Amino acid sequence: MATDPITLEIIQNSLQSAADEMFAAMRKTAMSSIIYEVLDMGTGITDAEGRIASSGAGIPAFIGVLDKSVQFILGKHAEIAPGDVFITNDPWHGGVTHLNDLVLAMPVFSGGQLIAWTANIAHNSDVGGMAPGSLSGEATEIFQEGLRLPAVKLIREGVTDQALMDIITTNSRMPDFLLGDVWAAIASVRVGAKRLEDLAEKYGVETFTEAMNSFMEFGHKTASAELANLPKGTFELSEEQDDGRVYNVKVTITDEDFIVDLRDNPDQDPGCTNTSRDGTMICAQMVFKSVTDPDTPANDGSFRPLQVLTREGSVFHAKEPAAIGFYFETEVRVYDLIWRCLAPHIPDRLPAGHFSSICGTFIGGIHPDTGRQYTIIEPQIGGWGAWDGRDGNPCIFSGFHGETYNTPAEISEARNGLYVDQMALNTEPGGEGEFTGGRGLILEYRIRTENGFVTAGYTRSKVKPWSLEGGKEGSGNYVEVIKPEGTERYSFVSGLELTTDDVVRVVTSSGAGFGDPKNRNPDSIAQDIKNGFVSEERAKSVYGLDA
Repeated sequence: MATDPITLEIIQNSLQSAADEMFAAMRKTAMSSIIYEVLDMGTGITDAEGRIASSGAGIPAFIGVLDKSVQFILGKHAEIAPGDVFITNDPWHGGVTHLNDLVLAMPVFSGGQLIAWTANIAHNSDVGGMAPGSLSGEATEIFQEGLRLPAVKLIREGVTDQALMDIITTNSRMPDFLLGDVWAAIASVRVGAKRLEDLAEKYGVETFTEAMNSFMEFGHKTASAELANLPKGTFELSEEQDDGRVYNVKVTITDEDFIVDLRDNPDQDPGCTNTSRDGTMICAQMVFKSVTDPDTPANDGSFRPLQVLTREGSVFHAKEPAAIGFYFETEVRVYDLIWRCLAPHIPDRLPAGHFSSICGTFIGGIHPDTGRQYTIIEPQIGGWGAWDGRDGNPCIFSGFHGETYNTPAEISEARNGLYVDQMALNTEPGGEGEFTGGRGLILEYRIRTENGFVTAGYTRSKVKPWSLEGGKEGSGNYVEVIKPEGTERYSFVSGLELTTDDVVRVVTSSGAGFGDPKNRNPDSIAQDIKNGFVSEERAKSVYGLDA
């Protein structure tokens, strides 16, 4: 006899609560500000087969990793026992992203039966490699980017493999931070596992499993119902990138399928901006969820109508041992490429282009007060595109990066060897329209040490955020390094030496505008001028106030 729907709903909500509690446990116990302040992490629960059953808080692109990691672990390990904890970070061994992102996964048993997995992922400050912070724009193969962990057991039936833990920490320039963050992740999966064990004991394994399956079926039905409301046909887009390459996408929508074809794209990069096939799949999953059912938690059923086609050996499906450290700038390009392709056809669900870059900024050196290595890791916030009837949001993270936060200036100054001199809205020209794009960010770091460095990787620098219906494109992302001898502007820079009082100025783009600027409401224009978002001179030329 089928379980009553109220009990199934209670179990599903309990799964969500468990995933959220995992997130809270990790946030409160982590050592690195990239985890406990930025929340550059994600948690989730899968069923026994590794299908995502409940997603916790965190970065959508991270949560999408967890089922793929668990499925790899299941395929590799024949012996899985209660108390085991697995770790992986390698994109060809279940890690999906890059080596800084450690995935920990724990099997959950009830009555000797494997019933589920708890898992998390977070960016760790340094896992070895050729450069501090483990990211270098000069890497040409993954061996240069840090220690590779190929889905191995870190804890075996409750007993830590201390030799493996020693290998992990010895390879890091910041071993105490890495050790603390790994134990925070272990605590997180253990908290989740205990909650699931209690649920299975209370309701029984059969009912517990039925609840997960029923919610996946609900996810499938909801996605299919929304798919029926989307325009049908094949939509294509080709877009030049900042480096001159052209990326291509073809999206076919039918009554039953949503097919993303990315096979016609450049070969993998000899540098570090490649991504794995699983990473590309996650980009498509995020757009698909946004245009079908963005309001309910994601699970395996949510993505059953989605198909993604890639070509092995391409930049979107790199082959081992390609470097992959800056994968995030390629994945955000995939995400935005699909978004831009569909936006003109689904304007009620997709706005104009946003700053669409992680704008990863890595600054480090020897801390002038403690003498220890520090590395500040900052994804940046920027402007979002306008909609029909609404201005874009200012200064939030890219859609790819999700529900995370910028690090407060006080935390950056207290934890790292630098000062934050300025954090302000970017008022450069760009993003005007009947409805304007949101403002980007200006953020200035001033160095306090003689032996610092900066590494950064930004896209949407030359090819700026795209507009809709006659609006103006955004302003573009870049980073400036200000030294006594002059100022240099970069979109990608690796290991640039810094010294005392050098300034790293981050500038992120405004979002793009929607509609002809000359149709903007005069009261809104007056408010833009008052806020300093547009000068009176530019307002006259762009909005036609002199007419």
